[in-house]
Amino acid sequence: MADPARDIEEGTHATAFKPSDMNASTAPPAAQVASIATPINLILLSLFLVLAYMRLRPSKSTATTLPSPPPPTVYRVFTPLQLLPFNGTNSQPVYLAVRGQIFDVSPGRNFYGPGGPYANFAGRDASRGLACGSFDEEMLTEDLKGPLDRLEDLGGEEMDALRGWEERFQEKYLVVGKLVPVGHEEAEEDEKKA
Repeated sequence: MADPARDIEEGTHATAFKPSDMNASTAPPAAQVASIATPINLILLSLFLVLAYMRLRPSKSTATTLPSPPPPTVYRVFTPLQLLPFNGTNSQPVYLAVRGQIFDVSPGRNFYGPGGPYANFAGRDASRGLACGSFDEEMLTEDLKGPLDRLEDLGGEEMDALRGWEERFQEKYLVVGKLVPVGHEEAEEDEKKA
């Protein structure tokens, strides 16, 4: 059996490379460097770039358009008569008052707007009805030109319930105004500005 290491040392191995065998036109196989810029590689690279562009570019059909913002709401002073039209009818927003604060409950139109379970509170002072847990018409102030309901006859449990409703409204809805009786100086000032 032949020893390849010994053959290389002696120079008798069949595949051994000898520098004397090399001439100017011949290069060893390892010295030849293949270029990556072959036509097929350039075609594949171009195809990859076109596919990546088509995949990542924003398409016109999926572009979302933002809805127009709602008109700005200005904090103002309302009397019960001025609040009444804001009951969700005739494309009006839905406002209701709780302890003198007026909330825009339009996002909850299903509950507070026309046909909703709390619809009788829309455009009105809902304080007494919410405190008593009653949604009847008799819980609303009948005389809109009279004084506001001071809720002085309500008990502790009813006031706690009303505070709970008020906190819920403050967390969820925008305060858009203040409720004052007809003839109040703040209401007259607000009417002069309008």
